[in-house]
Amino acid sequence: MSAIRFNQVSLQFPGASRPAVDRCSCDIESGKLVVILGPSGCGKTTLLKMVNRLYEPTDGKIYIDGTEIRQFKATALRQRIGYVIQQSGLFPHMTVAQNIAVVPKLLGWSRPTIQARIDELLTLVELPPQEYRNRYPAQLSGGQQQRIGLSRALAGDPQVMLMDEPFGAIDAITRTSLQDEILRLQRQLKKTILFVSHDVEEALRLADYLLIMQKGRIVQYDTPFNVLTKPANAFVHSLMGADDMVRQLSLLRVETAMMHLPTDYTQNGTPTVDRSDSLRHALSLILKTGAPKLTVLDQGRRSAF
Repeated sequence: MSAIRFNQVSLQFPGASRPAVDRCSCDIESGKLVVILGPSGCGKTTLLKMVNRLYEPTDGKIYIDGTEIRQFKATALRQRIGYVIQQSGLFPHMTVAQNIAVVPKLLGWSRPTIQARIDELLTLVELPPQEYRNRYPAQLSGGQQQRIGLSRALAGDPQVMLMDEPFGAIDAITRTSLQDEILRLQRQLKKTILFVSHDVEEALRLADYLLIMQKGRIVQYDTPFNVLTKPANAFVHSLMGADDMVRQLSLLRVETAMMHLPTDYTQNGTPTVDRSDSLRHALSLILKTGAPKLTVLDQGRRSAF
């Protein structure tokens, strides 16, 4: 069963000349990180916000784990979905611990359980609890605020996460660090993540699948490798920068590219790379060492090639 299913979903804002989202259908597999990619105004954020009913579709249906979302009260639905936005959205008058505790309190968790969850999540995002739990958002860097925003979204242990350009206002170095953090957490937690981005390089680094939108419609939904090598149309080809295929393929993670490798390339060898490393790193290692093949490790265990 799909974690999220869009069935002919449309949204027409009053007075608009065309739908913001136009007859979108797609099945999002459980545990996958799907990046919604496209130019400004294509409907990315609108589609995302319909999942937690911040916008209501004018036509079509959305399902989570097989249940149509309008069968849930909007507040109950939002409590079971993690939501991360660009500016972190932290409450400035609350401490880090109080911010993270918002959803667990609404869910009626006990105080000891909430406190344990706060410490668990701060440890997970590598912000020591004893140092950060009593700080206020103004006492944090932009990157730290985003980590707390991510922790708050994870606090109720949702299976579905919505992330709306969460790193768009962060400097390039911090942004790369946070992208690495998302990949590390996703390998541990296996959430179903819808991630809106307008940055092709970010999308290629993060995505298990790309959902490409143009003028409110889904024009391609596939793996990053297939989107690059088999673009659905000229728009997708141009958006992905597929004219520079070598560079774009080098941004993919080893694990996403491995799905498309022929069996000849799945033999063991040395040196080694991790599944989460970029293809750029793997290719540079081959060029540096002259090795005809690599061993891919999955958290230290030999996995492929």
